[in-house]
Amino acid sequence: MKLAKMSLAAALLLGANVYALENVKVNGSASLFYGSDAVNTKGVSNADMFDKTASYADAGITLGATADLTTGVSAGATFQGVSTLGLENNLVSGVWSGAHTTTANGSSYGAQVEDASFFSEAWIAGTFGKTIAKVGRQAIDTPLAFTETWNITTNTFEGIVVVNEDIPDTQVVGAWIGTSNGTGDDANLGSNIGNVTSVSGKFNTFVTDGAYAVGVVNNSFAPLTAKAWYYDVTRVANAYWLQADLDMDGILAGAQYVNINSDATGAKDDTAYGLMLGYSMKDVGTLKVAYSSVDKEGTLGVANLATRGQSAGAASQLYTEMWWWYGTVSQTGADTIAVTAETTVSEVDLFLGYYTCDIAPTGITAGTNNKVDEIAFTASKSFGPLDSTVALIHDSFGYKGGTSTGDNEDLTSFQVYLTYNF
Repeated sequence: MKLAKMSLAAALLLGANVYALENVKVNGSASLFYGSDAVNTKGVSNADMFDKTASYADAGITLGATADLTTGVSAGATFQGVSTLGLENNLVSGVWSGAHTTTANGSSYGAQVEDASFFSEAWIAGTFGKTIAKVGRQAIDTPLAFTETWNITTNTFEGIVVVNEDIPDTQVVGAWIGTSNGTGDDANLGSNIGNVTSVSGKFNTFVTDGAYAVGVVNNSFAPLTAKAWYYDVTRVANAYWLQADLDMDGILAGAQYVNINSDATGAKDDTAYGLMLGYSMKDVGTLKVAYSSVDKEGTLGVANLATRGQSAGAASQLYTEMWWWYGTVSQTGADTIAVTAETTVSEVDLFLGYYTCDIAPTGITAGTNNKVDEIAFTASKSFGPLDSTVALIHDSFGYKGGTSTGDNEDLTSFQVYLTYNF
C-alpha cells in the first residue's frame, strides 16, 4: 500500500575505475497507474467516473544499480522517470506525480504535461565492523520522516545515516537529513494526486534547516520489537516517537506514543497515541482493529514531515492510517478507528478496510471538515514479474454546521496499478 539513498556519490562513481567494480546488481520496474473519481460536491456539477475530467494517469520507470567499489565500500544510484504518454487532455485530465511541469500549447483542453526525470538515489556506503554509514541521496524509513512508496514517483533525502549493531539484538541509528525532494506541488494540470515528489524531483532544504534523528530498535525478546526515536528539526520542533509491536503465535498487538514540541512562540505540543490488536492465522488471513487519538490543542499534526505534514495530505505511520485519504487521521484533534482484514483466495490477495475519523481541534469553525469515513477494497495478484492491483475506495465527508457550496460530500475512486519488475 500507499508504507524500510548524494550527488557526491555520483561524482565518486564517475571517477572510479570501471574495471574495479564487483558484484554489480541492476534492477528496475516499469509502472502504469490509472484512477478515476466520482465526486459528489454540493452546488457543483461533477463529471461521471471514467470521464476524462474525472480521471488521472501516469507511466513511470525506475532503474537502479549497486556495486562493490572495494572491500567494505559500496555505492548505488536510482533513476526515476515519469510520463503521461500524451494521455493528458485526451483520456485523462490529471496526473499522479508532482514531478511534472506544464507548458501552454494553445489547446482548448489544457496545457501539455512535460515528462520528468531525476536521480532519486546516489549514495556511497562503508562498513566498519558492525557499523554501516551511508552518505548521499537515499530512501529513509523513520516514523516522522520517511519515503512514501505508494505513488508512481517516490520522495527521498540527502544526508548521512549511520547504523550500529554492537549491542546484541539492537540497532542504534543516527541520521542527518539535509535536503528532501518531498515538498510536493499542487500547481499541475487538473488533479495532482500526490504531494509526494517536488517539481522535477528537485531537492530543497528539509523543512527549514534540516533535522537530526536518533533511533534505537530492540528485538531482545524475539516476538517484541521496541522502537524509540528522537528528532531535532532545526528551528521548528523537537519530537519523540515511541512504539512497541508484538507478534506471538498469531497474536498481534501494538502501542504508539508521539510528542512534538514546536519552537513557535505560544504553540501547544502535538501529542498522539495509537493502539492495535489483531490476529493472524496462517493460510487463512489477518484481522486488525486499531485506534488513534491526536491531541486537539496541537499545531503540526503527526504526519510525514517530508511531504509537508498534514497540510498537504501526507501519510503517517499511525496504525489507523487510511488506505487512501491521507492527511486525516494525523490531524490535530483526530480520533480514528480502523478495522482491516486480509486474506488470499486463489492466489489473489484481498484487502478490506473500514476507517472512521472524527476531527475536533480546539477552535474548529463552522464549515470545517470534521468527519471522514472510508471503505477500501483491493485485489492484488502477481503474474510472474507483473504485479497488479485493482482498488475501489469510497470516502464520505462531514462538516461542522453542514456542507456549503464546493464542499465534497462523498467520493468514489476506482484505481488500477500495474508494475513490471526486471
